[in-house]
Amino acid sequence: MAGRKNPSQDNKSNSEKPESEKPDSEKPDSENGAESPFAQYAISDVESFSRNLANAIEEGGKALSMYLKHRQESDGGDESLADQSTEVIKTISEIGEYWTSDPSRTIEAQTRLFGSYLSIWNSSVQKAAGHDEGPAISPQAHDKRFNDAEWSDNPMFDALKQVYLATSVWARELVDQAEGIDEATRQKAQFYVDQINNALSPTNFPVTNPEVLRETAESNAENLARGMRMLVEDIEAGKGSLKIRQTDPTAFSIGENIAVSPGKVIARNDICEIIQYAPTTKTVLERPLVIVPPWINKFYILDLNKEKSFIAWAVAQGHTVFVVSWVNPDEHQADKDFESYMRQGILFALDTAQKATGSDEINTIGYCVGGTMLAITLAYMAATGDDRVKSATFFAAQLDFEQAGDLKIFTSRQGIELAERKMASAGYLESSHMATAFNLMRSNDLIWPYVVNNYLKGKEPFPFDLLYWNSDATRLPRANHSFYLRQCYLENQLTAGKMKIAGKTLNLKKVKVPVYSLATREDHIAPAKSVFQGIKFLGGPVRFVLAGSGHIAGVINPPSREKYQFWASPKDTQSGKKAAKPGTAKGKSAKQKSDSGDLETWIAAATVTPGSWWPDWQAWIEAQDKTKVKKRTPGGKALKPLGDAPGSYVLVQA
Repeated sequence: MAGRKNPSQDNKSNSEKPESEKPDSEKPDSENGAESPFAQYAISDVESFSRNLANAIEEGGKALSMYLKHRQESDGGDESLADQSTEVIKTISEIGEYWTSDPSRTIEAQTRLFGSYLSIWNSSVQKAAGHDEGPAISPQAHDKRFNDAEWSDNPMFDALKQVYLATSVWARELVDQAEGIDEATRQKAQFYVDQINNALSPTNFPVTNPEVLRETAESNAENLARGMRMLVEDIEAGKGSLKIRQTDPTAFSIGENIAVSPGKVIARNDICEIIQYAPTTKTVLERPLVIVPPWINKFYILDLNKEKSFIAWAVAQGHTVFVVSWVNPDEHQADKDFESYMRQGILFALDTAQKATGSDEINTIGYCVGGTMLAITLAYMAATGDDRVKSATFFAAQLDFEQAGDLKIFTSRQGIELAERKMASAGYLESSHMATAFNLMRSNDLIWPYVVNNYLKGKEPFPFDLLYWNSDATRLPRANHSFYLRQCYLENQLTAGKMKIAGKTLNLKKVKVPVYSLATREDHIAPAKSVFQGIKFLGGPVRFVLAGSGHIAGVINPPSREKYQFWASPKDTQSGKKAAKPGTAKGKSAKQKSDSGDLETWIAAATVTPGSWWPDWQAWIEAQDKTKVKKRTPGGKALKPLGDAPGSYVLVQA
């Protein structure tokens, strides 16, 4: 007994030894040359942390209470949520039924998933042993969610990331490989699965996001308190619904640092204002240019700032530019239907341009749904013998809706009926409805990054003019919107030759004016395949051009930026001036030229040009007619200006 030490005395003596004399097993990891991978997440001030966390919980409770109160007070709010939830469950259940109806398929699906997990485990073990052969699965190149170094350097976050990615891929494959499912159901199921996958990403939760954990540790949870206050503010801004801020709204003012091209409002009715822009050249093209933007957004996407303004650029090329600025509708426009928008919108703009310039030959542009409406108007004009329009340009505009992409998910019969019930009492659809739909189609770009940045990191988003415009949504009038959803998305009446406007049955084959049709390769609103399909139904010469990037960036791409590229076919008609009749050797119809194959076949045969497509369009326009006259002042001698651009309608908030 005499030679034995009391264990408690031994522990005490070791604890009193200097760090340098302790055995390696008792030294901190940092002194063994391996600092704990979680040391950076340690809380420095527990009292401040507790106080901020309590504030965050309190603000979060306010936000939840405000949201639930709005849901209870909203007419049809609970019905809407229930209908949407039922549709999601029903659709995904059809996929699940395929995989669970046969035990062998169930085992196959489970084995595939667990096999992925086993590969991740083996990869992690090899990495821990110093034999890193790379991860079992990696994010796609465009996926920015996992850019932080900790997602690769920290073993726990690396494994969590890979498990999430493997599960997401597995879920998508279940939808893709389910047999006996019609394509409409498969498309909806894939969309819903993508939304679930995106929402459940570990980047969206504070305890599984290393960036948020660091921010929380460094600020003692002040970021969470700030974030929850911002959440309350955004629910208030959305009148009870969450309106996620994507940019700093105080950084922009319409007419001051956005939508600043000089011009005058020269005509107005209860649907739109017509703006004519001041010339910047001594001579201008004789044919004026009338631009028809979509009514579901505000026109200044075409006039963001001096560097990114298609309008300013077109003026500088010698165009006399007129733009339709749509009203932000309320109950007064409830019964304004598609015919009203055609007559009081596009035809009103053509009449105004003709009065202001004296020219009875006009070039036109239609963007997105503005392009769809322009094509419908051209078919109506063809049916009534109105030949003022001498060329038409479509920016990312669909004429045929068979391949209309993910928007068809929101425009099913049930979806349209739901929208119509929402519009029934107010006379319009709230701006948040379409804004949410567009954002959901790119939720990893337009929703979840801002949830993380704003509400988890507690940071204000950066000023960005494009996202300011994206947030400046408009309401949609009941009659017009219902016609558009049913006639175009649901029934695809235009290309079927069954659409009727003002008693006229429309036929796109009678639209024989030269057309420049621009699609964008990454478009999620007007998919390039859908745009390409639509031009086959036109009756005149078409130049089809495919731009890089998406629905906005692919269109708003000034030459000075030297970004992206565009594809064009040398076989497309360059000039519509005195073009031969459709069907002849010199002037083949769009149908004949496009029947050579699908879009990918066309791309393979097309010529790619770096940079902006804008100069290509200008060359095409001048090939129609480059006659010039002296510059024109807004309104000319016939119309008295009613006010300065950008007008008053664009200032009305939803």
